Amino acid sequence: MSTPFPFTAVVGQDDLRLALLLNAVSPAVGGVLVRGEKGTAKSTAVRALSALMPEVDVVAGCRFSCAPAAPDPACPDGPHEVGAGLQRPARMVELPVGASEDRLVGALDIERALAEGVKAFEPGLLADAHRGILYVDEVNLLHDHLVDLLLDAAAMGASYVEREGVSVRHAARFLLVGTMNPEEGELRPQLLDRFGLTVEVAASREPDQRVEVVRRRLAYDDDPDGFAGRWADEETSVRARIVAARKLLPSVVLGDGALRQIAATCAAFEVDGMRADIVMARTATTLAAWAGRTEVLAEDVRQAALLALPHRRRRNPFDAPGLDEDKLDETLEEFGGGDGSNGSGGSDDSGDSGDEDPDPDGPDGGGGQPPQEGPDGSNDDGSGESSGEVPAQGEPSESGQAPSPGAGEQAPVRAAEPFRTKVLSVPGLGEGAAGRRSRARTEHGRTTGARRPQGALTKLHLAATVQAAAPHQRARGRSGPGLVVRRDDLRQATREGREGNLVLFVVDASGSMAARQRMSAVKGAVLSLLLDAYQRRDKVGLVTFRGSTGEVALPPTSSVDAAAVRLESLPTGGRTPLAAGLLRAHDVLRVERLRDPARRALMVVVTDGRATGGPEPVNLAGRAARLFAADGVASVVVDCESGPVRLGLAGQLAGELGGTAVTLDELRADSIAGLVRDVQGNSRRAA
Repeated sequence: MSTPFPFTAVVGQDDLRLALLLNAVSPAVGGVLVRGEKGTAKSTAVRALSALMPEVDVVAGCRFSCAPAAPDPACPDGPHEVGAGLQRPARMVELPVGASEDRLVGALDIERALAEGVKAFEPGLLADAHRGILYVDEVNLLHDHLVDLLLDAAAMGASYVEREGVSVRHAARFLLVGTMNPEEGELRPQLLDRFGLTVEVAASREPDQRVEVVRRRLAYDDDPDGFAGRWADEETSVRARIVAARKLLPSVVLGDGALRQIAATCAAFEVDGMRADIVMARTATTLAAWAGRTEVLAEDVRQAALLALPHRRRRNPFDAPGLDEDKLDETLEEFGGGDGSNGSGGSDDSGDSGDEDPDPDGPDGGGGQPPQEGPDGSNDDGSGESSGEVPAQGEPSESGQAPSPGAGEQAPVRAAEPFRTKVLSVPGLGEGAAGRRSRARTEHGRTTGARRPQGALTKLHLAATVQAAAPHQRARGRSGPGLVVRRDDLRQATREGREGNLVLFVVDASGSMAARQRMSAVKGAVLSLLLDAYQRRDKVGLVTFRGSTGEVALPPTSSVDAAAVRLESLPTGGRTPLAAGLLRAHDVLRVERLRDPARRALMVVVTDGRATGGPEPVNLAGRAARLFAADGVASVVVDCESGPVRLGLAGQLAGELGGTAVTLDELRADSIAGLVRDVQGNSRRAA
């Protein structure tokens, strides 16, 4: 086993280290979600924490890590007698992104359960992580039902496995840590709320600190054991502090004054439900124990709010989590005049005390959120245009250059208010990643039939299994009431649910769309479709075309909010190279089919149907469109044509694509134009 990077050698990232240590002291805090860009020591810090966890006493031979002093009475390996056990290090279990449900929660031997009536259970990762750490890297890329399962287990402290009336329960109390890169997609708000704490991490912009990061990493890579040895004393000190804080925690008093501040803060930030209040109370109590105190102070409440509330405040789907610290300080000051029974009289200084380190020598560092610095490329519109773009027609660029003749480029306009859209789905039955858009064969959903299992049996179809075994009972020598079942009799249940798709937006940004009011409405429609894609767990991509080329403004990604940012800054102007835009979209879909063959695509073309520039632009656009029809790509054309005289070009394009055309008004879910329609059915009507 390789030597882990020492936890105390991690440079900076004070909030991350503090959140991890608080959960090490009290797993009841509810785990921590670490959000941040790649390369910011997220995984390094989590893996390093396992070396600091105190050893645990376990019953010898128990696969579920029961404590000898208080074994679980319902342990599948039990019953255990109270007595001495053995000590082992606390485990850190990693849940891979591609794990199955059976790998997470465990699996029953269905064949033995039916034939012998025994509960032959193979524990999963939740059992391995009991009384240790469960680490989920890229938690936002996990299937939603797996996230639901592990969060439920973390909340209840137990895991339940049920297969056709046979059930097993075992204890599953662990420190849950998830890491994610927001650029690759967000977690649903309901799942965010289930993590106790959240921290934002970013690479330091201070050259000296970056130099120290590189120096320590190179030293560790050259000699892991020697580097760890140089930090052994600091590691031992922090480990002892965790043990001391655990012993002190039951003695910490949360007075009425601090509790009132907690409730007022949660109310001020309009968080839903009561989970935030409970998590804040537990976190503030743990902070006091970590600081070696037996009373909760206002500074503990402030720090608890900074860790427990950013991901719970009410916000729009594309808004990043965050907290207004000025508002927080005002709330704490307003409700800080308690009875003083909890030491909250110090709340008069709560606005400043949260920045103070209760133990300057400890690894918790200065509290609060890291500075919300925008990355260098945060203002990039992603449209793929050259650096010679100008902010508006006829105006010079920042470099002082005038626009090229005929460019006609105009400044980006803001999107209109989004609205609820009709459901656009891909026809047929897919087998892609779980989602909420199109019909698909899935592990979860309604049972539609049975088949022979391919590999391990996961979902037994009991009636089909009995029907397959029944004709062979006499030949198998059945003499008693039991059913003689063999492997060949088992039948896997086939289920139908919903999948997520790749929704590729192809947006006309040419001069024919450049009227500000019109483009604002178009962006509002695309933003509405992006919101719909966010809710249905789709991947999205964005291709734009104007001037003479089509550009990939955003490669297919799970980060729908990134697409919204690129859309907002999309400039317009120039000719309408419709064929170039369609051909660029065709290339994007071809590459994505190689990367993820199971994920089906839905192309949404937003245009008025005009094609200009180059020889025979209309014929070229028609030929490009027929490529999608030949590949069977589901397509929708959002007709943006306006005015009293309409040419109907978008409808013609939809016919060439083998899809359907809808107007901006018909896209609304509350439109009188019609009911929710399948893409295939629409295309047949259009033809």
